[in-house]
Amino acid sequence: MSAVDHATDAVPPATECHYQGLPNAAQFDHHANEVALRHRLGSRLSESCAIDSNREFNVTSALTLPPSSTLTSSRPDTPPGADALPGQLDRWLASRGAELVAVRRHIHAHPELSHHEFETAALVARELGKAGLQPRFLPKRNGVICDIGQGDKAIALRADLDALPLPDIKDVPYRSTVPNVCHACGHDVHTTVLLGTGLALAHLAERDELPGRVRLIFQPAEERFPSGAHEVIAAGGLKDVAAIFALHCAPQLPCGLVGARSGPLTAAADMVEVRLNGRGGHTARPHLTSDLVHALGRVIVEAPALLARRVDCRAGVSLVFGAVRAGEAANAIPIEGVVRGTVRVLGREAWRELPELVPAVIKDAVAGTGATVDVEYTRGVPPVINDRGATAIIAGAAGAALGADHVVEADVSMGGEDFAFYLEQVPGAMIRLGVAQPGTDVKFDIHQSAFDVDERSIGHGVRIMVHTALAGISSGAF
Repeated sequence: MSAVDHATDAVPPATECHYQGLPNAAQFDHHANEVALRHRLGSRLSESCAIDSNREFNVTSALTLPPSSTLTSSRPDTPPGADALPGQLDRWLASRGAELVAVRRHIHAHPELSHHEFETAALVARELGKAGLQPRFLPKRNGVICDIGQGDKAIALRADLDALPLPDIKDVPYRSTVPNVCHACGHDVHTTVLLGTGLALAHLAERDELPGRVRLIFQPAEERFPSGAHEVIAAGGLKDVAAIFALHCAPQLPCGLVGARSGPLTAAADMVEVRLNGRGGHTARPHLTSDLVHALGRVIVEAPALLARRVDCRAGVSLVFGAVRAGEAANAIPIEGVVRGTVRVLGREAWRELPELVPAVIKDAVAGTGATVDVEYTRGVPPVINDRGATAIIAGAAGAALGADHVVEADVSMGGEDFAFYLEQVPGAMIRLGVAQPGTDVKFDIHQSAFDVDERSIGHGVRIMVHTALAGISSGAF
């Protein structure tokens, strides 16, 4: 989720997750150390941020499962009710599943904040290069773009790379080794899924069974302003792109399910800061002051109500304040106060009106208090509005990948997502990938320090995105 959504929610107690669908411990241990050491030996792909040997040892250790681990594999090559992939890809994916989980754990143990995803991008580029592909870095070397196959137009698949400034409180072998930084939004899964998809498509291309061109976009800085989507677009990431697709981890859905929705999926998310100034004084004589605390209260209570009456209710506008600061002494009215919040809306047309409308209703709320008001309105991200045709393609691909009964309708989220910037340029769609362990009583949400996933979702995601790429190429709709 985007920058305006990286605040920490209350976190549940840390619990150790027991995953299924993985190979035995010895096989996984082999893959885990191979990934970490391979990245260490070739880490000079990134010149901006090298990993020291002690930190690399920590990452390698984090990927080593304890001797008591009892992970077993029960996942068949093709899920029941699903369509087989071409080129024996089902068998190929089953054989690479352990390595993909190891990649995810490596990234999870070694998170990087927005705009600093240098080593993560280097790992991605190396693995794609080993498959005979020709990835290219974004100008800052913290993102990667890679084309596979041939064709005048490309179907683009996007993943985000960055982590959040949160502590990792999970008691797991792959816990973050970077203090107060962790992958609490599932971007490690997104990156691993797209990497696995790229390797699978490269396998098809080697067999001359890829009927078009696919572009992989590994984007930095989804969680911060300015958004990394702008860097990708400026670097030509959407040149010749006919449509773009993505998935996002959804801890509200059990692993094995995906959520699809045509039209609005996430809200536009902007930020607003309101600064009030006025004459202060003693709380015994508020009539001689501007009573800024009272004025701030009017902003907090009345502005959202006024805004709701000035925007079509079908647009789903929401103004919520999350921070307020004014004064120190209980018996003194301050001369300055500040309140900050977010503005969210599902309708694109309403979103375009908000930079003028929100300051206007805030000034109306303050009118009559005697305070002077300054409103700073900061644009965030547009709403994600899935294209109908693109949604049909990715929903159909998800049904082919996992079985039609494993695709459900996704809920609308008021969170922000900078995938919306791509959809302002080309048609596309995002779906929700279920990552919760079926039957568990532990309920996670994204942006929580205890967030984790059922790692079987990685294989599901790869199958979905491979099917999506092939369906997008063959659809002729774009």
